Amino acid sequence: MSTLTAQPVSRSSRALLSPLFELAKYCPALKGGVAGNFSVNGEAHDITRFHFRGPKAEHDPLRIGLFAALHGDEPAGAEALVRWLAELAGEPWRATGYDLTVFPICNPTGYEANTRHNHAGLDLNREFWRKSAQPEVGILERELTAGKFDGIITLHSDDTSEGLYGYAHGRLLNEALLKPALRASERVLPRNRASVIDGFEASEGLIHRCFEGVLSAPVQQRPQPFDLIFETPALAPIDLQIEATVIALETVLEEYRVFLAHSINL
Repeated sequence: MSTLTAQPVSRSSRALLSPLFELAKYCPALKGGVAGNFSVNGEAHDITRFHFRGPKAEHDPLRIGLFAALHGDEPAGAEALVRWLAELAGEPWRATGYDLTVFPICNPTGYEANTRHNHAGLDLNREFWRKSAQPEVGILERELTAGKFDGIITLHSDDTSEGLYGYAHGRLLNEALLKPALRASERVLPRNRASVIDGFEASEGLIHRCFEGVLSAPVQQRPQPFDLIFETPALAPIDLQIEATVIALETVLEEYRVFLAHSINL
């Protein structure tokens, strides 16, 4: 996860998200709205939420929550989610059986200022489920509780890493989904195969432990969703980070379909 300031790609939330709102006017499967808003020094800020409902499958829709730009200086995940939603609008079959809830910019003040932290100088990804006073965290915790997601995917970039990696939180399902995602996206960017990544022991780009206070489902949710953090190397070209992320997302969705089909047949 980034500790240095990366070069800005777009520092206007409106400029990034407006094309999706425009697309939603013509695509019934895509809807845009506001999860919540807050004010800083008299200036209003929104956390935007998009829903994409894929074509029906034989099972109930699988609810997946996708989150990016918790650190404002990590724009690749936000850019990737916007591109992916635009692609899905043209090829909705790629999301068959899924109900996607997407939060491209979780830290709007940090995103626009190109800073890791929010307006209060805090790392939002250490604030979850700790009775945080930060309005962004309160909004997202409400969404995580109400969404009752079957899966959560959080996107980050790390300017101290030369390759892709991810956090599996010590759960076998997370690892089973993350491994093929890393393998598929490795066609675009190299994987980080160091034995220590971001201060944690790692194996083939997989980390099983994580920091306290990261974005996650409420602890009381049952069953717990799968929960992945996917990291791109922030100093790699932005277009390659976006491409690798989209590949990883689609791989996770396909692997989860396979997992559920196998579970039903057990």
